[in-house]
Amino acid sequence: MNIGIAQINATIGDFSRNAKRILQAYRACIDAGANLVLTPEMSLVGYPPKDLVMKTSFVDKCKQALDYLADETGEVPLLVGYVDYYDYQNSGKPLRNGVAFLQNGKVRHRVWKTLLPTYASFDEHRYFEPSNVCEPFEWNGIKLGMTICEDIWFDDFLERPTYKRNPVEELRAKGVDVILNMSASPFQKGKPQDRANRLEVVACGAGVPVVFCNAVGANDSLVFDGHSMALDAEGNEICSMPGFESCFKVFSLFSKGTHPPKVRGNDREHIYQALVSGLHDYVKKSGFETVCLSLTGGVDSALTASIAVHALGEKNVMGLILPSAITPQQNIDDAYALAENLGIKVEMIPISESCQVAESSLDSVFEGLAKDHTEENIQSRIRGMFLMAYSNKFNSLLLTSGNKSEFSIGNCSAYGDMFGGLAVISDVPKTWVYKLAKFVNEKKVAIPSRSITKEPSSGLVAGQTDADRLPPYEVLDKILELYIEFQVAASDIVEDHQFDEATVRWVQRRVDLNEWKRRQSPLGLQVTSRAFGMGRRVPIVQKFVD
Repeated sequence: MNIGIAQINATIGDFSRNAKRILQAYRACIDAGANLVLTPEMSLVGYPPKDLVMKTSFVDKCKQALDYLADETGEVPLLVGYVDYYDYQNSGKPLRNGVAFLQNGKVRHRVWKTLLPTYASFDEHRYFEPSNVCEPFEWNGIKLGMTICEDIWFDDFLERPTYKRNPVEELRAKGVDVILNMSASPFQKGKPQDRANRLEVVACGAGVPVVFCNAVGANDSLVFDGHSMALDAEGNEICSMPGFESCFKVFSLFSKGTHPPKVRGNDREHIYQALVSGLHDYVKKSGFETVCLSLTGGVDSALTASIAVHALGEKNVMGLILPSAITPQQNIDDAYALAENLGIKVEMIPISESCQVAESSLDSVFEGLAKDHTEENIQSRIRGMFLMAYSNKFNSLLLTSGNKSEFSIGNCSAYGDMFGGLAVISDVPKTWVYKLAKFVNEKKVAIPSRSITKEPSSGLVAGQTDADRLPPYEVLDKILELYIEFQVAASDIVEDHQFDEATVRWVQRRVDLNEWKRRQSPLGLQVTSRAFGMGRRVPIVQKFVD
């Protein structure tokens, strides 16, 4: 039997276009010899729809689109992810996350998701009722075990929440010939290979082949990396699909693999691809054509500009250079060099005079007070005003270039360099910014070497560098990873990892105090296990000290 896997890039709520994409992939798989075609979790809906599912017409329109797809199917079945009502009567949630088995113009079978994730960026218990039974579905003499995403991610994976059920074991006990898994599994660093390892465990444990179909593309902050694959009953790879690419593949289900599952590429490639994919889809799905950003001559804006060019093409990226009276000439030169290397348009808008006017306007109010961060932030906020003016005038999405290290400790100006419509690298620690910048230059030098090698600086005080105010980034990023992503207590970071206590306590306090600032920052693209926003929900006003 030949199985077709269709990696679909769905847009949330765009039922007609999603249905068209599904049909195109379905027909292409049939032409390639498929006897059964899989699409990802919520392929008809787009994941995650969040509170849209509560709108009275949302599920109705989804079901109308499903009926349309059913009408278009023939003898070859099509599995489609969608949202349906649940007759909950006196208890339970009103909706279900489901997969429909479509064949010969009808919905032949429906399967509901059993394990509903409610952690990190997931919140499915808010909307859906879990399935109360896991039953194989027989088709053409083959017992199909149909599962949805989390259904194969049960207790024994890392720090999973405790589930009382194991859908794979329930299906195995009832006798299945293959486990099918339709997923919308978001990307994070290291996850593609972790996911492949998980599939190997499932195949070996169930003793049957496993077929995994994952979504691609991005919706808001979540990026889906694809990397769909199929394994034989011994956990060896039968077929694999590329990451971050809408495509399909047809393979023979009961063929034998020769090696354990191995995802192509490394963390640097995957993170960069995720950022490119996330930026592209956010811009295009939001209806923008072009983006703009500030070019500072530093590595952060250089990396962001490179990602933008790879995502949208050089003609759709505008670089703006906004020097103040204290901006070193070498930063201006590096910004121009970057623009030339990338082939993007560039404009200079000096802000020295505007800064002088703003400060002189405040002289009488600030009389007798020493200069401090207030005056420094005026520069950043004037830049933000000019950047937003350009964005408004030309309907060009403004990209913010702040990295995760800065956002974590609040080393950024609210209503200044935090302005923008998308914070492209806000989940990328500074040490990884350098790794990605070097990765960009491996194929073709785009980022000026000085942007990578010079001491990083906020550029708000003449001659000052980040090292004057912050711990070394190698130290800072490791402490931040432990404190934010692994939620290790500050005392344990000091004791178990041998970091200076004063440094750890300073970092911890800065993280805690700047939640208000991060809450007002632009949406960012998630590439780590715990991004700010949906991935980390902390009160702004609170008195707990770790």
